[in-house]
Amino acid sequence: MKVDKDNIFTVSEVNRHIRNVIENNIPNLFVEGEIANFTHHRSGHIYFSLKDEKSTLRCVFFKAANLSLKFQPKVGDKVICLGKISVYEKGGNYQLNVSRMLPSGIGELQLKFDELKLKLSEEGLFDGSYKKTIPEFPESVGIITSSTGAAVEDIRNVISRRYPTKIYLYPSTVQGDNAVKEIIAGIDYFNTEFPVDVLIVGRGGGSQEDLFCFNDEDLARKIFACKIPIISAVGHEIDFTISDFVADLRAPTPSAAAELAVPDRRELADRIKNLFSSLRHTTQHYFTSKKLEIQELQNALDRQHPKNILKNLYARLEKTIMKLNNTTYNILQTKRSKLEILFNELRELSPHEALKRGYSLIRKERKILNSIEDINISDKLQLILSDGKCTAEIIEKQKNITITKKKLK
Repeated sequence: MKVDKDNIFTVSEVNRHIRNVIENNIPNLFVEGEIANFTHHRSGHIYFSLKDEKSTLRCVFFKAANLSLKFQPKVGDKVICLGKISVYEKGGNYQLNVSRMLPSGIGELQLKFDELKLKLSEEGLFDGSYKKTIPEFPESVGIITSSTGAAVEDIRNVISRRYPTKIYLYPSTVQGDNAVKEIIAGIDYFNTEFPVDVLIVGRGGGSQEDLFCFNDEDLARKIFACKIPIISAVGHEIDFTISDFVADLRAPTPSAAAELAVPDRRELADRIKNLFSSLRHTTQHYFTSKKLEIQELQNALDRQHPKNILKNLYARLEKTIMKLNNTTYNILQTKRSKLEILFNELRELSPHEALKRGYSLIRKERKILNSIEDINISDKLQLILSDGKCTAEIIEKQKNITITKKKLK
């Protein structure tokens, strides 16, 4: 036997070649079988075999992937695994590198969902950098959903209540064999023939099978490529689809999508009111500061007296005063009201008001008395009342008489 040295391979080269052939030609697989030889290693990796009536397949479930397990697998469990066939070069053995495991019967739809989600995520279709901004004040909203379902009525009612704008419906089935094709056609229609400012794509709640058309890869890529911002609104708050992840914004329900698509006119009215209030305060502060500047300029003019500077400054002064007139008038009205209140309060404290309430002033030789010690028998005192005065002569005096004070009204 003649041997060509160029065609001689090492064992490692053969195993490496087999590995490349297998890994490059066999895609991810769903494999169903019964767990055997189960070992959860202290490293966190899980080593086991899948078997059926005729064969056994070695499997490894690395720690990074098995952290998402929602159940505790054990020997004898029948499961569905998603994974990729790989060759362990050192031993020349092939195995299934598992990326996802579910109890048998839960799952093929869930596994397909997880596989596509992982694929599109790795391609970057979920990255926030690609998300388009939803316009704050859309002039038109496109809806792609069933024309007979509750979702379209919910969306219309919410938009009409919050921010009436133009609404255009592209009717589409939202489950079944034709749903994906019709939803994609709707996106193409708005994207190329009838542009709108924002699109809502979705439907009301349903089973996993009912919603699964929104997990289609072609639909996901169409949503990603759409030039119009898309809000995905599929099912209820607990439902998540591939369309939700790839859309520019995800809403938990169709009604919530409508709220995210348009602003609330009541909130806008409050914002405008607050802006006007802020503008008013800013304007008042501006005019007050300008008034101080004018006063400083006036003082400078009094010191310098150059005719040309004086003329220019007075021109500026007149223009500024014209701007201040309206604001100053309002300020004066407010101050006048406060002054009237203070005047009324001051009048209540006037001695004349006290005299009207029954009090009197006692004077002796033009000096107002406030102590019995200042009074002597036979003194002639002048009593001042609210409507006149009189003279009294002291014939008796007495100290330390308790007088009950009456509350002034």
